Amino acid sequence: MSHIQEEDQMSSFTPGGRRRHRRTKESGGGVRRGVVLAMAVPVVSATLAGTSAFAADNGTTATARDGASSRLDLTDPGDRHMAANLDARVLDQRLGSDVSGVVLDANSDATVWSHDGSTALMPASNAKLATSTAALTVLGPQHRFTTKVVYGNGTLTLVGGGDRTLSSADLTEMAQSAVAGLRKAGLSTVKVAVDDSLFPEPTLADGWNAGYYPDTVAPVRALVVDGHGVQDTSIDAGQVFAKLLAKDGITVDGDVTHGTASRTDVPVARHRSAPLADIVKQMLKHSDNNIAETLLRMTALHAGRPATFEGGTDVVRHVLSHRYGISLDNFVLHDGSGLSMTDRIPAATLAQILELLTEPRHAHTLGAILDGLPVAGEAGSTLGPAYGRFDDPNSRCAVGKVQAKTGTLTGAAALSGLTRTDDGEWRVFSFVENGSTAAPNDVKDAMDGLAATVNGCWA
Repeated sequence: MSHIQEEDQMSSFTPGGRRRHRRTKESGGGVRRGVVLAMAVPVVSATLAGTSAFAADNGTTATARDGASSRLDLTDPGDRHMAANLDARVLDQRLGSDVSGVVLDANSDATVWSHDGSTALMPASNAKLATSTAALTVLGPQHRFTTKVVYGNGTLTLVGGGDRTLSSADLTEMAQSAVAGLRKAGLSTVKVAVDDSLFPEPTLADGWNAGYYPDTVAPVRALVVDGHGVQDTSIDAGQVFAKLLAKDGITVDGDVTHGTASRTDVPVARHRSAPLADIVKQMLKHSDNNIAETLLRMTALHAGRPATFEGGTDVVRHVLSHRYGISLDNFVLHDGSGLSMTDRIPAATLAQILELLTEPRHAHTLGAILDGLPVAGEAGSTLGPAYGRFDDPNSRCAVGKVQAKTGTLTGAAALSGLTRTDDGEWRVFSFVENGSTAAPNDVKDAMDGLAATVNGCWA
């Protein structure tokens, strides 16, 4: 599994405080300032002077996308100190030479630091940030997915509703309801079928290979139980359901088969998932590829698009650009999980997505993303001790002070998140590297060190 993804599956900013003039963000839902993708700032070091960090792709000096000049005067000593440290630390040989990085001041919408911020690189699981944003926006944080059991012509059909969190305990309750109905009707024998027609037949995304199946990601179907990583999750779920029926004394006639429920079938049981907000939190904490791909399809369906990779990623792009005004220059997305080797997202875009989480007007819709971001040192998450995160002498100081989404793919690593300054202001950061030849744990330590630098605890 060396070719695959992921994670194997807020404090003081020193030195000094920040007293920059504060600019009020617009309160409406219109286009936000795309300052992170194109911006010029005064030279604070040799690295910052390079046009690759702060100029447009054609090498010309850039301005904010709303047309106004967008220069940040780094007069604050804390800003200068952090920027100088990042200039040096982004050149860490463990990261290689292909690094895109950005730090934003969420209060002023300004870019505090950038290194090739508009360069699009493989984002790995940081792509889940885009998927989560679209899913919560289109479906709503309280949306629930429904799995049903219906009866007709001697067959109980388990109908998938896109609930990737369905458990055997949930199926047990549904089986008990079905058994009660069968007995009331005087029936003791039944066939069992599964209906996963909500999604089309599974395919590989652009940039995937068959080696991903079924451990890293399973073929994407609308029915699964206990997150089983098998080739046909629908038949697997049906077999679990059939065994539960048999355990309660119902004879199951023949093997579980694929079928399509009829409109005349009688509903006998159903299960509703936890709210989408909780599912998004689970996905982000554990970087669950299967949940991400299922959410991509459900988002597409609710937006009136086909439940495919293409339908889902089109909706993601539309939501980011039209709903939130995020520039999608150099943005290429082929899946919901970030497993695709052909995905490309600049650090600047990832930072803009995360900056939405700092705005109160988006808290109701997108708050689950902030709540779901792993916390540095948090056991049971992809930033926890089991993954060797924030245990380096230089980054250990940031334990409990940084929230971030990890990303690990052959040839790519990413860390994008948030932390707070000593006066409570949000700093948003994104670091993406491609092509490093260092050991994975060394790359993680270097990435964690950059986040600790943004926090200010590694001064």
